[in-house]
Amino acid sequence: MTREAPANDVDETQLEVGKPKSWAAGIPGVAVSLMRGVEQMGAARTVKTLRLLNQRDGFDCPGCAWPEPREVDGEHRKFAEFCENGAKAVAEEATKRRVGREFFAEHSVQELADKTDYWLGQQGRITEPFVLREGASHYEPISWDDAFTLVADELRALQDPNEAIFYTSGRTSNEAAFLYQLLVRSYGTNNLPDCSNMCHESSGAALAATTGIGKGSVTLADIHQADLIVVVGQNPGTNHPRMLSALEEAKGNGAKIMAVNPLPEAGLMRFKNPQNVRGVVGKGTPLADEFAQIRLGGDLALFQAIGHLLLRWEQETPGTIVDRAFVESSSEGFEDYAKHLREIDWAEVATATGLPREQIERLARMIATSKRTIYCWAMGLTQHKHAVQTISEVANLALMRGMIGEPGAGLCPVRGHSNVQGDRTMGIWEKMPESFMDSLDAEFGIKVPRDHGYDTVAAIRAMRDGKGKVFFAVGGNFASATPDTDLTEKALKSCSLTAHVSTKLNRSHVVPGKSALILPTLGRTERDTQAAGEQFVTVEDSMSQVHTSRGRLAPASEHLLSEVAIICHLAEALFGAGHPVPWRDFHRDYDLVRDRIARVVPGCHDYNARVREPDGFVLPNAPRDSRQFNGTANGKANFTVSELEYPKVPEGRLLLQTMRSHDQYNTTIYGLSDRYRGIEDARRVVLVNPDDLVSLGLTDGAMVDLVSEWRDGDRRAPSFRVVSYPTARGCAAAYFPEANALVPLDSVADKSNTPVSKAVVVRLEPPA
Repeated sequence: MTREAPANDVDETQLEVGKPKSWAAGIPGVAVSLMRGVEQMGAARTVKTLRLLNQRDGFDCPGCAWPEPREVDGEHRKFAEFCENGAKAVAEEATKRRVGREFFAEHSVQELADKTDYWLGQQGRITEPFVLREGASHYEPISWDDAFTLVADELRALQDPNEAIFYTSGRTSNEAAFLYQLLVRSYGTNNLPDCSNMCHESSGAALAATTGIGKGSVTLADIHQADLIVVVGQNPGTNHPRMLSALEEAKGNGAKIMAVNPLPEAGLMRFKNPQNVRGVVGKGTPLADEFAQIRLGGDLALFQAIGHLLLRWEQETPGTIVDRAFVESSSEGFEDYAKHLREIDWAEVATATGLPREQIERLARMIATSKRTIYCWAMGLTQHKHAVQTISEVANLALMRGMIGEPGAGLCPVRGHSNVQGDRTMGIWEKMPESFMDSLDAEFGIKVPRDHGYDTVAAIRAMRDGKGKVFFAVGGNFASATPDTDLTEKALKSCSLTAHVSTKLNRSHVVPGKSALILPTLGRTERDTQAAGEQFVTVEDSMSQVHTSRGRLAPASEHLLSEVAIICHLAEALFGAGHPVPWRDFHRDYDLVRDRIARVVPGCHDYNARVREPDGFVLPNAPRDSRQFNGTANGKANFTVSELEYPKVPEGRLLLQTMRSHDQYNTTIYGLSDRYRGIEDARRVVLVNPDDLVSLGLTDGAMVDLVSEWRDGDRRAPSFRVVSYPTARGCAAAYFPEANALVPLDSVADKSNTPVSKAVVVRLEPPA
């Protein structure tokens, strides 16, 4: 059965603005989950699919990477172990809508390029491979064999393997990720940009230098045991809704929660858990004990001010604040850090943060008196120029208090996409360590390149400059996920070939290279049957737990291939039968892939056995497991000294952050309802503080163009409607990908090269 997709695109004139919500979830969350499921999948398919979501015998949510409870920790999964946005993600993937050859015969690429991301995504699942030949106006069907031959011929025709770019999305399974990096390195390049480059790369850079591992140091059980949870630059009510249940449990155990964010987010104010009586008929659970409405980019100043206060109080009452035993035995750099923060300019702190000193002192007291503190953060910290320094400053506070490697304490970067952390573990990184490369060489009898490859920003520059000529992506929506939209689309169009392994239509398909391929793949929800029988894949969650995922639905089309099969078939076409890697065996039986992962990837020994345990297994993490920091150069945790930095905004300008609507996940737009912010039926909106509207001479509801200012000139995103909203003074917010056009390609974070999407200087002008 083919369900009808929306016939029309977004009508921005239908915008409705209501009062922002002061609570999240509740009965509306359940109702929307069921409605979207029935709309896309039908009633029976909705029930069949949702009951398997995040269950041990089911499949991992294709949305966020929040972990499931583990029996070994004395915790149990709920019957409905999913959230509203997880249900939406499943509905999008398991939809009965289809995009086949009739669709592409009817719609030219130029026509599709004029559609929004929302319209494209709502058309349904792609049913067979399609090719856009050079000079053609429409995609047309192509056989799998011919598609693989086309890619292989293009790759072999390049003068240098480094002219090819291989992108990866966070939804790729561990097995597919491992094989993908093996293919790319066997071909001869380390050009492996991925979505991590645009989100938590700053976390990895900061944590690797301070604690020795670019991952968090807590488990879900730690969240439940904490005294204080600091949630910074994060909106769990939309981006990681199941985190709200963990916060509620922590509150029930006596924890306090500190929220630091420019926007008041409903999920951090009050949570109505639809799985208990209080959440259904009661008022729910108040979450944030303290809400610090910080200005964009002011977090570094805030954490330095808190560090200054803690050090001052330690000096007044020695031994009450600093964990001297830990600091002296396990760290270096504390004295330099303390000296640096001995004096602080409170006027500059006030300018940077917009927070009164009294509130900063309250926040510092909460940290000073907590025995078990966890720091959680997301894109609100990672996408600033000084993001690495800010996260290092958070680590300083944790190290000073000895809040790492202890139950209920630690550092918790909350990852977005469901296997983005697993991709990196499996080798999807443009600069994997020498030890990993040596293991690949020894295991497969090959010689992989050692020169570092392109990250995402460097890949765009390479395509722009004619140095990147073939672009191949497994998952994702590169054109919409990346900064500087006009430049990125021109860069893609300059390639001789662009090829995308996808489940559904997206913007990247309609900004093609001279020729282009769409290679349709199985989704997480679907059965994966190969020559050796039915297969499962594995993923790693945000807290380093590796577990299985097994789809149960019939594939959307008989012509779909799994990501593993696509990668292996391409490798066979590219390298031929004599290659030392047994590609055909790998796509026949995924256990054989996991056997090789066990011998190459650190911490993955006995992979096939351990992943078949009910909850899988947790990868080793020295700071968390043993308070060891052997991953740093000196073998100790490192305090960091950073100069105070924050964005400076000229008069008459605002500082803009890009953000998600409640009705989207990354670049996938589920619908047009940002329910918690009170915005319905539109996406081209900009949220502005009412006092800023007065000072700028604007009225609520006015139409404006957003113009960003950068050293190489202006960038314009037209036709946004102003919405008066209680964001921090001097700050504004707009949805991505619509606002990505305003983010300059060269505006990147120090050390991580992450695009600065949370601090874009803009002016609001009448429509051009």
